[in-house]
Amino acid sequence: MSKRKVILDLAVTLDGFIEGKNGEVDWCIMEPDMDFTKFLNQIDTILYGRKSYDLWGEFLPQTSDEAEKEMWDLVHSKEKIVFSKTQKEIGSKVKYINNDIKEEVTKLKKQPGKDIWLYGGSSLITTFINLGLVDEFRLSVHPVILGEGKPLFTNIQQRVYLQLVNTRSFSSGVVQLIYRWNDNE
Repeated sequence: MSKRKVILDLAVTLDGFIEGKNGEVDWCIMEPDMDFTKFLNQIDTILYGRKSYDLWGEFLPQTSDEAEKEMWDLVHSKEKIVFSKTQKEIGSKVKYINNDIKEEVTKLKKQPGKDIWLYGGSSLITTFINLGLVDEFRLSVHPVILGEGKPLFTNIQQRVYLQLVNTRSFSSGVVQLIYRWNDNE
């Protein structure tokens, strides 16, 4: 039995931002041949920081697009774990982790199940990278330069060497890059 992977999968602009200066993600392109549903079927757990969970953890799109509704239903069918220094568990829909992140995630990775999606936000991503908890980086680079916004990588404590394992390009101009830790460095 192979160990579950923590996968950081997110959209990023060409200049390295994950949100615009006002939190906007309207630049993010979703096209059918990206096959996001295939990724969602590869995971059974989603990891959120508290702010990201508050924004997206229970998000329901106001749309008549059946494919988008189905995608969000699939997202909401997953186990959700929220990392927060202050918020405690209230109800059974979501599990909260307040401390011992490395120990808790290591235990989670050893449990049976599918892979785990590190959704974000940026401070949780930074914590996971600094603790060496991200197994795979799946970055979808979008053909837009924002000039300002929330950067993907901040406060990384040491150099991280990665090995490219796959690339895919799409008609929209999005390029997906998949990296894993380079164990030779």
